[in-house]
Amino acid sequence: MKILKKSKEEIVFSVEEINYSFANELRRIMTSEVPTMAIENVDFKKNDSSLPDELVANRLGQIPLTFDRQAYNMNENCENCKGKGCSRCQVELVLKKKGAGVVYSGDLKSKAKDVQPVFDRIPIVELFDPTDEIQFEAIAQLGSGRTHAKWQAALVGYKYDGSNFTFNVESVSGLSPEEIVLSATEHLGSKASEFEKAVGKLK
Repeated sequence: MKILKKSKEEIVFSVEEINYSFANELRRIMTSEVPTMAIENVDFKKNDSSLPDELVANRLGQIPLTFDRQAYNMNENCENCKGKGCSRCQVELVLKKKGAGVVYSGDLKSKAKDVQPVFDRIPIVELFDPTDEIQFEAIAQLGSGRTHAKWQAALVGYKYDGSNFTFNVESVSGLSPEEIVLSATEHLGSKASEFEKAVGKLK
């Protein structure tokens, strides 16, 4: 494996001695199976904006969030709470804003320092009257792009030049490109081990 280009948002690398099946599986895992953090549930206390709660909640789900990938479990796999919800599998974010103006992602206040919007200036909704107010509590948790596009980790493409495959990985989540590649290879290794064990049981 050779890194050809690297930035905060993108990494380009080449891999030798793999086939199309392996390349496709690696691409699929990076786009749809690497866990990322996104807002899943929203409890509105007040919403005087022109958008209904469902549309605001949908927009909130599209905001990429940073997170420590070693600190959280998938909700359904959390041994600490058995999926009921705890600090090991979910994070609360709150927002309260009053007065005319645009409400941005930067207005979200997270209860965990590592879970923050990747960008502060993503518009959520606009309030038009000085008396308008929006207030809600939201729960963010891990998920995968296979479940919903809001959890997609990256945009990934590759090409074959006859001797090696060149991958282009652009992060669309709170993970760095390197973290996405590393998480994907770990996931691929885990799947290979599970398959090997399953085959062993056939003997």
